[in-house]
Amino acid sequence: MSDRTMTRQVLLFISVLSLSSVHGQVSYSIPEEMAKGSLVGNIAQDLGLDIKRLKSGKARIYTGDSAEYIELNKERGVLLIKDRIDREALCGQTTPCAVHLQITLEDPIEFYSVTVEIHDINDNAPSFKKNEMKFRISESAMVGAKFVLERAMDLDVGVNGLQSYLLKPTDNFLLKLQNQPDGSKKVEMVLQKPLDREKQEHLFLTLTAIDGGDPPLSGTMQIEITVLDANDNAPVFTQEMYKATITENAAKGTVLSTVSASDADDGSNGRVSYSITNTLDDVPEIFEINEDSGIVVLSGHIDYEKARHYEIHVQASDDGGLSDSSKIIIDVIDVNDNSPIIIIMSKSSSIAEDSVSNTVIAMISVNDPDSDSNGQVHCGINENIPFTIKSTSNGFYSLVTDSDLDRERASEYNISVTCSDEGVPSLSSSVTLTLQISDVNDNAPVFERSSYEAYIIENNTPGLSIFTVKARDADWNQNARVSYILDDSSVNGVPVSSYVSVSAESGVIHAVRSFDYEQIKDFQFWVKAQDGGSPPLSSNVTVKIMIQDQNDNAPQVLYPVQTSSSLVAEMVPRSADVGYLVTKVVAVDVDSGQNAWLSYKLQKATDRALFEVGLQNGEIRTIRQVTDKDTVKQRLTVVVEDNGQPSRSATVNVNVAVADSFPEVLSEFTDFTHDKDYNDNLTFYLVLALAVVSFLFITCLVVIISVKIYRWRQSRVLYHSNLPVIPYYPPRYADTLGTGTLQHVYNYEVCRTTDSKKSDCKFVRPCSQNVLIMDPSSTGTMQRMQSEQNILDEPDSPLEVCYI
Repeated sequence: MSDRTMTRQVLLFISVLSLSSVHGQVSYSIPEEMAKGSLVGNIAQDLGLDIKRLKSGKARIYTGDSAEYIELNKERGVLLIKDRIDREALCGQTTPCAVHLQITLEDPIEFYSVTVEIHDINDNAPSFKKNEMKFRISESAMVGAKFVLERAMDLDVGVNGLQSYLLKPTDNFLLKLQNQPDGSKKVEMVLQKPLDREKQEHLFLTLTAIDGGDPPLSGTMQIEITVLDANDNAPVFTQEMYKATITENAAKGTVLSTVSASDADDGSNGRVSYSITNTLDDVPEIFEINEDSGIVVLSGHIDYEKARHYEIHVQASDDGGLSDSSKIIIDVIDVNDNSPIIIIMSKSSSIAEDSVSNTVIAMISVNDPDSDSNGQVHCGINENIPFTIKSTSNGFYSLVTDSDLDRERASEYNISVTCSDEGVPSLSSSVTLTLQISDVNDNAPVFERSSYEAYIIENNTPGLSIFTVKARDADWNQNARVSYILDDSSVNGVPVSSYVSVSAESGVIHAVRSFDYEQIKDFQFWVKAQDGGSPPLSSNVTVKIMIQDQNDNAPQVLYPVQTSSSLVAEMVPRSADVGYLVTKVVAVDVDSGQNAWLSYKLQKATDRALFEVGLQNGEIRTIRQVTDKDTVKQRLTVVVEDNGQPSRSATVNVNVAVADSFPEVLSEFTDFTHDKDYNDNLTFYLVLALAVVSFLFITCLVVIISVKIYRWRQSRVLYHSNLPVIPYYPPRYADTLGTGTLQHVYNYEVCRTTDSKKSDCKFVRPCSQNVLIMDPSSTGTMQRMQSEQNILDEPDSPLEVCYI
């Protein structure tokens, strides 16, 4: 509407209002697309006006921009269609759509409003902006993947507008609509079935948009889907096995066979290359294959007498890494003739080892295209297997068992069926059937040894792995799964489980405790091996554990006995010759073996040139003639070492008196009692101990006297009170001479010397014929002790000497 027209309408409206003229309003409803000249309404009748008034009043109609659609016929007093009304062009998607008119009259001025509502008709079909959409979707796309489609447009409104969509075909995709906030719908295509480029590389779908008119109108859009390739197909040989024959005199380059594999993929994913994969034989040196064409040719020399058959393993691979395998059976013949053809009609891949005889495992059909005797075929199988082949009818054979099977003896049989004709030379063919023998639990576990012996060093850490028992079961799978169980037994009255444990899975035997060779040197027990069959089978084995000694004990010197009060000295006369036996150091080691092998060494001596110690026997002998210049007092320090690693040792001091008479020895050894080697601290400790014992004795004596006095007073009180008195003695105590409550009578022997520091008590048993007992408390008399039996003869005799 122009500014001028708008101005005129506004002025006219103001002038009408100012005149306060009477006016009215009328409304009409018409459909769009009415023909030109069609009646809208009788305005004169509806407003109550006379046709003459319309003429005299110079009736005019103001429609603004709508003037081109409606006109007033004053002759008839009606409103007519002036031009075709297109609701979509007039109002678009706005509803309701109406045309507003104003009718004015003059003399007097009158003003009337007329509203013409334009109703929509289904004159527009839904349409798409594009006629075609294209998608490129990989065949590896996941189910549920969504693809947004273009929405259709419909200029109509209401029920005549766009109502629904339809997608065809729906083999791989479904249509999904989602309402949007603006009232529109989002159109999506959802993958419901995986795509397969190899089956269909291009898909053509039709998306149809339908409105709600009667009849409904629709618009379509074509959807083209190109399925992109994914390497989801491996090459596939046209045959699982190829066969070829060649004469032994064939030249190099002779074509044997052509293998072929196809890959349904596209591009590099479908490009196939061929290779020979034999590794354990000489096939790669005799045959070669063209990696592009798959042609297998002879590249080496073949000899019928050396090999009648070759099996070539061929692999076809695409550029995506997927592959397939096949094999080529090459039969070498002497002449260009036909070999019998063997066809496996049916076969069993496995059979239980407890199957009865005459169980059929395969049916074979054999024929030879040759004629006469060359076509007469006889079939047989390889020897030394529990099977036989029987002819059931002309050209048909059955392969059956003819003896008991044992999977443990043979778990798999390659049964080679060879069929030969009667030609000269005879031609034959063969086929190999692989038969698996399934297991039955008919074998108990068997230990690798009938008994076990293991060694462990003493002082081990608890939990140490000693060794492993191993049992094998000839069965298979669960029937051969062996578990190890420690048999319930005891060692020296103690359960064996407190000594060792065994791992149920591995059979490893662990030490539960630390062993001491000196307490237990060996023990044995039983281990049971049980399989996992049903019912389970088991076997036992004896295990003996030997404790090995460790050098954990130092040597102990038995003789000479080391004391610190009285002095023991071995006397050597000055007339002693070379090799004179002075004494013998006797020591023992509670260890065993080389840990108890003792050696004796002279560590230090007053005169090292005078004495030596036997390395093995500990004998102390003179190594030279004794002279007058040798001092009387000789002190030797002998080290006793065992042979352990590391070795342990003990030290013993030996006093030797070099003299011909006892007075000489006595005068010299008197000073020994004041030797600085004695420890003065020992005297202090003895005095302190004596003082403590004396204090305790006096305290006990005072307590006992006090108790006696108290009881005496109580008895006196009871006596004067004329009450009966019952004496009471504590249990286990008796009054000895009325002086105390000691349980036992103790006898004490006190030995005193002129030197109070060296007082001691001693209990001596004679040890050697040449031992001198030097007692400082004596008046100078030296006594030679004669033993009833030499200690060297009885090393186990007790030797008790107490010195300070």
